[in-house]
Amino acid sequence: MRPPKSRAREWLGVSTLIVYGAIVLFAVFWPAPIDQGFSASIDKVLDVMHRNGVPEWFGYNKLEFSANVLMFVPLGFLISLLLPARFWWLALFIGPALSVGIEMTQAAFLSARFATVSDVAANSIGAFVGAVAAMLLRAVVFSRDEKVIERALWEASLARR
Repeated sequence: MRPPKSRAREWLGVSTLIVYGAIVLFAVFWPAPIDQGFSASIDKVLDVMHRNGVPEWFGYNKLEFSANVLMFVPLGFLISLLLPARFWWLALFIGPALSVGIEMTQAAFLSARFATVSDVAANSIGAFVGAVAAMLLRAVVFSRDEKVIERALWEASLARR
């Protein structure tokens, strides 16, 4: 008889997705751009980055694009882990679909926000990276589990001799 399946992964994944989703929704649906009023701080961060080896061509637009990529990595990761392994690829569509929905909502209801194709592209890249990372993690865990099971069966067969 098999032991009952642990629901810890699902519970942790759903809980994390809810908290993460609330933070993202807060950021993307804030009435004004989230970085408004922080241009001096952003310039200081970029200055420090440039002094420490980041090329000068990496400016505000690249920083914003990178932030959008990073913002959606957890989404792709969490969705991929929560879906059954054979359906992980749905995260490759869910991430961009959510990004399009966010940008369309910003365009329709938030006059101070800007809906851009580059945001959708960055968010989609982030979701893709997260989904691939989750699948790599699943593959590593599956491989490890197979070896543990194989060893346990081998040891059990030796004990019966």
